[in-house]
Formats: sequence, C-alpha cells, structure tokens
Amino acid sequence: MALRQSVGDIAGTLLSVVCTRLELFSLEVSEQKTRLVKVLGMAFAALLFLALALLVFSITVALFFWPTEQRYLALGLLALLYGLLGLGFLWGVRRALLLEPAPFAATLEELRRDMTVVERLGEQSLPEAEPRRRRRADS
Repeated sequence: MALRQSVGDIAGTLLSVVCTRLELFSLEVSEQKTRLVKVLGMAFAALLFLALALLVFSITVALFFWPTEQRYLALGLLALLYGLLGLGFLWGVRRALLLEPAPFAATLEELRRDMTVVERLGEQSLPEAEPRRRRRADS
C-alpha cells in the first residue's frame, strides 16, 4: 500500500508541475498575442502617417524645384534619400528580430530547471541503490 501511495503522490506532483508549466505557457501566449496586435496596430498607423508626410514633402520639393533646371536632381536626391531610409529601417527591423529574446523564454527556462532537478534526483538515487543491492546479495 505504501508503494501505491508513493506512486500516487509522485503522479500528483508530476501532474501539478505539468499544470503549472501549461498555465505559464498560456500566460506567455496571451502576452505575446497582445503584444503582437499592439505592435502591428502602431506600425500600421506609423506607416500610414509617414507615407502621407512623405508624399506631401515630395510634392512640395517637386513644386519648389519645378521651374528650375535642378528639378531632376532634386527628385533623384529624394529617391536616394528614401531608398537609404528604407534600407536603414530594414536593417533596424532585422536587428530587432535577431536581438529580441525568444518567445516563451520563461517557460523554457522553467522546463530547463525541471530537467536539472530531475537529473540531480536521478544522480542521487543511483548511489543509494548500490548498497542495497550489495546488502541483499550478502544476505
């Protein structure tokens, strides 16, 4: 009966640990979803207003230089400026994606800790099992 109770206790503890990890995972999923929607909304609004500002700025520069001979130079410089800005933003996005912590980092860290604890328990139980076997063989 003690063995059955011990197995039941271990199973209950294991189930409790799994439930805790799943709750943590679901919280992180919810946080990531909220963060993603928020960031996408802000990015869309920023792109919309930046595009409108860029359009008005380009028209202003084109109208200012249109009566002069430098109109094509001005338009070419605007195109170069926009291209460089676009490349800079692409570099920034790439850098942000590479340097951000991995999603669900807390869950992964907790699972690593659990694995370490299980490995330690396995290492501790091995030396205890050897003397018992020897005592049984001697008897």
